[in-house]
Amino acid sequence: MNLYVGNLSYKLSENELRETFEEFGSVVSVRMVNDRETGRPRGFGFVEMADNEEGQNAIDALNGHELGGRKLVVNEARPKASRY
Repeated sequence: MNLYVGNLSYKLSENELRETFEEFGSVVSVRMVNDRETGRPRGFGFVEMADNEEGQNAIDALNGHELGGRKLVVNEARPKASRY
C-alpha cells in the first residue's frame, strides 16, 4: 500500500520517517519530495508498506500524530495523474 504523508517537518530525515512507519509493519520504500529548483524539502513524501492491513494501521495511528513538531496528514496515495 502506497501512503501519502503530508505536513512533514523540513528537518525530518527519510530515516526518521521510515522508523516511524516501521512500528506498524514492513516498509518497502520511503521517498521525501524536494523542490526541483532549490533542492529543499517540499514538506510531503510517500511511504510504501508491504501489506495493506499494515498500511491501514499506520494511517489510523499516524494521521494527526505529531512528528517533528507538526501534525502529520497520512492517507492512501492516489495514483499519479497523467501529464498528457
